[in-house]
Amino acid sequence: MSSRSEHLAVKVVIAGGFSVGKTTMVESISDIEPLSTEADLTEESVGIDEFGASQPKSSTTVALDFGRVSLDSGLTMYLFGAPGQERFRFMWDELVRGSVGAIVLVDTLRLADCFAAVTFLERAAIPFVVAINTFDNVLHHHPDDVRSALGLSDEIPILISDARERQSVKDCLVALVEHAIASSRRPVRRAPDVGDRHLVRSSELLQ
Repeated sequence: MSSRSEHLAVKVVIAGGFSVGKTTMVESISDIEPLSTEADLTEESVGIDEFGASQPKSSTTVALDFGRVSLDSGLTMYLFGAPGQERFRFMWDELVRGSVGAIVLVDTLRLADCFAAVTFLERAAIPFVVAINTFDNVLHHHPDDVRSALGLSDEIPILISDARERQSVKDCLVALVEHAIASSRRPVRRAPDVGDRHLVRSSELLQ
């Protein structure tokens, strides 16, 4: 057996809606100065990039965020934060190519914002975990209610996270890798055409 430990590098995508905390998550965990393609919001974005009142925001990711973290001596993770706006979704196919999986970051007060990411990953059979970002350290909805609202199977982990805290982000990454490994041992099952089920379920359960 070789005395040199094997080095493993994996690609992870951070997905979710606009202004949910994806850039913050990459910045919190990255060992290097993260690459961010943030641009100032202008009057032209009014009515297009709506992020509600959960967090004030003066800029937005217009391409992607990139960071790198070594969780131990043998594993390096390359993090790609996907843009949340609908007009940039054409990039998602390339961003997930070759990835081990994705973290879908959600704000339960704006749950509908994550539907597109969840549906995309399900249909592409990409392993993912859902991380509820607690902006104000308050859990507004129980994870079981979020699971029901999103129509997710019990196999998909739903985590409580704070995108500002390094250890919290690390826990999400570890959970994703473990889930991806478990998923690789199960038969691949592509999600059916679910239509508007996410929207219907969330309106029923997250009031």
